[in-house]
Amino acid sequence: MTKATIRKKEGFEGQKAIIIPRPVLVQACAQNDILNTLYITDMGYYPKAKYHYRERPQGADQHILIYCDEGRGYVNMNNTELLVQPGDFFVIPAKTPHVYMADATLPWTIYWVHFKGNTATSLLQFLQKRLNGYKGFIQHPEKSVGLFNEMYRQMEKGYGTDQLIYCNMCLWHYLTLFIFNEKTAIQNKPASKDITDKAIDFLRANIHKEVSLEEIALSVNISTSHFSYLFKNKTGFSPIEYFNHLKVQEACQYLLFTHMRIREIGFELGILDPYYFSRMFKKVMGMSPQEYRKKRIH
Repeated sequence: MTKATIRKKEGFEGQKAIIIPRPVLVQACAQNDILNTLYITDMGYYPKAKYHYRERPQGADQHILIYCDEGRGYVNMNNTELLVQPGDFFVIPAKTPHVYMADATLPWTIYWVHFKGNTATSLLQFLQKRLNGYKGFIQHPEKSVGLFNEMYRQMEKGYGTDQLIYCNMCLWHYLTLFIFNEKTAIQNKPASKDITDKAIDFLRANIHKEVSLEEIALSVNISTSHFSYLFKNKTGFSPIEYFNHLKVQEACQYLLFTHMRIREIGFELGILDPYYFSRMFKKVMGMSPQEYRKKRIH
């Protein structure tokens, strides 16, 4: 395996990643009859990830699928070494020790998804059987990349029940594209937005501010009480609780990919009290911002 002179787990221009809060995985995914069969735990995109390196001597708790869009890299697991080039993808079963890295001179651009669930192992074994190994090639990546971006876009809206079910049902299709490499195009028609969708757009546009419930309801021209009922009925969360989830999701990006201090991240998100910010973060993610920063993946 070609060795890079510098090893980085993260820190690539244009990168993006979402790590689903562990409490959400336990409470909303693992205990939901629709979601517990197969669900995303983490996902992200690393463009031209120079010096990218990851080693897990004990493996990961989830199954991993990584697609290489450009450049090249290397994977080593089960005493098998793989060269990964544009159009290639590889899978790593949970608990399998492994190492992977970008090529030192032509670093890869990768899309990655971690997933688990009651049927995840059987599904991965089926994929491995079709591949006769761990690596495959996809002929029409635009379909899988388009679907990945759609899942990511929806996950950016938060962890409401609708978002989670939609994204994880898309995950079935996403994996199917790698298993069968289907030739049909994905039809992406913009869906009409209801009051809740418009409110979420408003929240995302004001992610760096402090916004009241009254302001959110006013943005969709509906009474506060009726709006709160409609919003919670659809998402499973109150508007302010949902807004906090979005803020924490944004905070995760800063913790993963910048060296900003915890206080500075809170200020950036319109939260002036660093202690309140830390408490809010821990309530959503199940760990403090400092602990989260230490547990970065990839």
